[in-house]
Amino acid sequence: MKVVGLTGGIGSGKTTVSDIFKELGVPVYIADEEAKRLMNKSKVLIKKITKLFGEKAYNNNTLNKDFIASKIFSDKGLLEQMNNIVHPKIGKHFKKWVSKQDYPYVIKEAAIIFENNSYKQFDFIITVVADKELRIKRLLKRDKSTKEKIKAIMSNQWPDEKKVELSDFIIKNLDLNETKKQVSLIHKTLLKLSTLP
Repeated sequence: MKVVGLTGGIGSGKTTVSDIFKELGVPVYIADEEAKRLMNKSKVLIKKITKLFGEKAYNNNTLNKDFIASKIFSDKGLLEQMNNIVHPKIGKHFKKWVSKQDYPYVIKEAAIIFENNSYKQFDFIITVVADKELRIKRLLKRDKSTKEKIKAIMSNQWPDEKKVELSDFIIKNLDLNETKKQVSLIHKTLLKLSTLP
């Protein structure tokens, strides 16, 4: 079984692409969703996150996302410490999930495959790209965020050009029908590559 990484900058449309792969029957692991779930459920993570950020890290036993976001996006050191707490746990959880799948290939969708050096763990990498202004427009609509916040998040992620160089497949997510066609072609290629001896 091949393990495929799916990544892209914030607002590039990773979720849209993941959903298209799911429709084709591909098992997809969404790292962000699992991270949120584990940060609210795992006693070990709750303890470590509270130690790092203090009592305000949780409100009524629920992760205080806004508080943590306000801390980590202005402090790269804190962001790194947070990632060092959460990512190993996600890595273990993902391996367990993979062992239960029965398909020629699986996808792990994660925002920071390159930034945390985990890209070396994948057989293939798909990067979703879109014009920066379009991404900002999508995020303003989706997250009710501000341009400043979005740009702060973007500054902590690699630029598309750098990701593209290290990727096996690129999806330009500008038009839904075109995106579906690109996913379909990549899916066929991955099925072929996954069945090679």
